[in-house]
Amino acid sequence: MGLFVNPGNDAFQMALNSEIYVDKTGLLEYTNRVMDTKQAFICNSRPRRFGKSTTADMLVAYYSCGCDSRQIFEGTAISQAETFHQHLNQYDVIRLDIQWFLASHESVESLVERINKSVVTELREHYPDELQSQTVSLAEGMSRIHEATGKKFVVVIDEWDVLIREEAEDAKVQKEYIDFLRTLFKGSHPTEFLHLAYLTGILPIKRVKTQSALNNFYEFSMLSAKTMAQYIGFTEEEVRALCQRYHQDFERVKCWYDGYRLGKFHVYNPNAVINLMLWGEFQSYWSQTGTYESIIPFINMDFDGLKTAIIQMLSGGTVEVDVNTFRNDMVSFQNKDDVLTLLIHLGYLAYDQMKGIAFIPNEEIRQEFQAAVKKKKWDEFLQFQQESKELLDATLNGEAWKVAQGIERIHTQFASSIQYNDENSLSSVLTIGYLAAMQYYFMPIREMPTGRGFADYVFLPKPEYIEEIPALLVELKWNTKAETALKQIKEKRYVEGISGYTGKILLVGIAYDKKSKEHECVIEEYSC
Repeated sequence: MGLFVNPGNDAFQMALNSEIYVDKTGLLEYTNRVMDTKQAFICNSRPRRFGKSTTADMLVAYYSCGCDSRQIFEGTAISQAETFHQHLNQYDVIRLDIQWFLASHESVESLVERINKSVVTELREHYPDELQSQTVSLAEGMSRIHEATGKKFVVVIDEWDVLIREEAEDAKVQKEYIDFLRTLFKGSHPTEFLHLAYLTGILPIKRVKTQSALNNFYEFSMLSAKTMAQYIGFTEEEVRALCQRYHQDFERVKCWYDGYRLGKFHVYNPNAVINLMLWGEFQSYWSQTGTYESIIPFINMDFDGLKTAIIQMLSGGTVEVDVNTFRNDMVSFQNKDDVLTLLIHLGYLAYDQMKGIAFIPNEEIRQEFQAAVKKKKWDEFLQFQQESKELLDATLNGEAWKVAQGIERIHTQFASSIQYNDENSLSSVLTIGYLAAMQYYFMPIREMPTGRGFADYVFLPKPEYIEEIPALLVELKWNTKAETALKQIKEKRYVEGISGYTGKILLVGIAYDKKSKEHECVIEEYSC
């Protein structure tokens, strides 16, 4: 059992010993299935605190011949699989934590050299006859061992992208590191000495020009998790079970910590869910990182309209994003879509693959965004937040004329002349206008199925505010009267869509005239 070569199972045993452990060993069924195939090169990227390192520890504990893990996997999902015993502790495993190498050495310039030297030295202890003293690279060492013994390796690299993120401006260091990875994994020769390669980090593999630097890898990310969707992070079913065990309100947990869409799965940040279950406090458990700090300058300079997009998402809206141009690094931003794509990978935004839209996933992340922009003294945001509060107050006070004026001002400010005269533009304006509502309401529900149709917007108060403020049911109309919008709410019985809600309800009709560009508003308290 070594530090890098054939590590033990202690790290994974610690995870199993924890009060809360959710079984993710089903992932091993997939890695067993693809071993020794072209699909055996895997890069699985997720945000911080999503369980990536625990997954890496699990792979090591299962495959490493440096330990006996039969007992610790008893009763897990993988123990029921036909391939369980076939692969259990059968392979030479090399595990690298690039963050550890970076943190434990003063100079980053010789990082690749130190990785090669450290691992080859340990490999030589296991294979003294096969590795001569002149062997200097890890790839060469594994190749020589394979030639002499026929043995192949499983390679697991945690925090593979730390140099891409933390040494973003050092092109020389990054090139040396990428070249190191290429010697390990790229081309036909490495396939001869590798059973399986598993990389995990926050970012997908860096792109060089238009393609991945390691284009033989199959990538699973926050943009497209595919088979890996349910194995990194907690699924809705798993969170529901934890809520029952710890007597938490699932719907409230969902509003606070849900929002990530990975294929057919709703995925939750495990760190947030575990902390809530252990301590019982609904709050943000998100830890800001240096990575996020590097994005703030782009927001401050309103990079390609980024500020407006952030305001819209903070208000509960969505933004279309093209994720295909992002180079998977921290410096090659061409437009706001690249910055938004990075925020998706960091977990600060969620992404709907089918619709191609980004949005703030939940209350926890919304609070983190607000704290970040306040900390950076984003004056425009603070001013807009005040204007939005005045709009919300006018709505709650039934001051329809003030609401019409406020919406008109925002519409003029944020909507382009091309998009001005349509209902979608008004919807975006409404979302932005009610930014302040996010303090008291959950994210607005768009196109909510109701009695005989779909309500444009529904704002439901957070549980702690139900006694103080009403729910808002809003209908938008273009080139007609606000009274028509209100009439539609009543005739189509939109209130039935929130029949389980017991607090007060305000019906709000908003419209504007195409020619005059004047806005109207009608507000009425619902009575049974």
